Amino acid sequence: MLDSFASPTLWALTIGGVVALLVLDLALTRRPHEVTMREALGWTGVYLALPALFGGWLWLAHGSATGTEFYAGYLVEKTLSIDNLFVFMLLLAAFAVPSDRQQKVLLYGIAGALVLRGVLIVLGAAALAAYDVVFLLFGAVLVLTGLRLLRDTVRGVGHGPDPDRMRVVRLARRAGLSPFAVVVVAVLATDVVFAIDSVPAVYGITGDPYLVFVTNAFALLGLRALYFVLRGALARLVHLGYGLAAILVVIGVKLGLHWAHEQWPDVPAVPTILSLAIIVGILAATVLTSLLATRRADRLGAAGVDDGEGDPAGEPGGGPRRSRRLTRQ
Repeated sequence: MLDSFASPTLWALTIGGVVALLVLDLALTRRPHEVTMREALGWTGVYLALPALFGGWLWLAHGSATGTEFYAGYLVEKTLSIDNLFVFMLLLAAFAVPSDRQQKVLLYGIAGALVLRGVLIVLGAAALAAYDVVFLLFGAVLVLTGLRLLRDTVRGVGHGPDPDRMRVVRLARRAGLSPFAVVVVAVLATDVVFAIDSVPAVYGITGDPYLVFVTNAFALLGLRALYFVLRGALARLVHLGYGLAAILVVIGVKLGLHWAHEQWPDVPAVPTILSLAIIVGILAATVLTSLLATRRADRLGAAGVDDGEGDPAGEPGGGPRRSRRLTRQ
């Protein structure tokens, strides 16, 4: 296993805290109800404040390097989770899940994702500790994923996951599962696809398994509330695919340089603070250009002019690549 500053006690407290937050969410969703914007904003604020405070504690207790790695890793995972939310939105719409049941489906999907990523984090740490070349492999996976995402975003490929074409859905229906259980199975299946990007991406920021786990946990725990906040705004992030592609390629290159630096010390490594600055810059550019593009499209639409770029309220850039892969589940 890779070295970690975290003691067994800190691990136990962290896992206990994650379980407690999941239990709290389960209690909140026990009675199906429509989620109001006020409720969603309130819980989103809580789940954004928790990692901000936790990162501050890490910074003070374990040094600026640890704090920087946490914030950079969390930012990457949160960005990828926005892409996940878009596909969840398409799945829930495809299954026609009632609004008052959506948050329970999301919660079960989040719990499953935490378990799955916990397993992958342990396996990834063991592989990285045993074989340095795994850093290069992870980097190659991220670069190829980013390039495929860029290609599909440019082409505008895909129109959302089709549940009838997902093998796991067909198997669940043959097994006689209830409609609600079938939806949960579909969401859990998407978690497998998401983890292939998310776990290597955060290992590109930090090699500490504890930080990898806690950044994933904080990014996932707030998804239920964030979904209802961003449900309408997601469609306006028309350049999300370009931003995610750039982030994945940057982290993939960072992992490749890290491996090369271990083999040949003269090869420069990318400092975490530089990675954080690049990621923030990409995210800012993605949001800004998306807002400008949708505002321009709105003006042209009001004037009855077709700009040739399609409906800005359609899929954001991250949707097509995910959708194509999901249909093969």
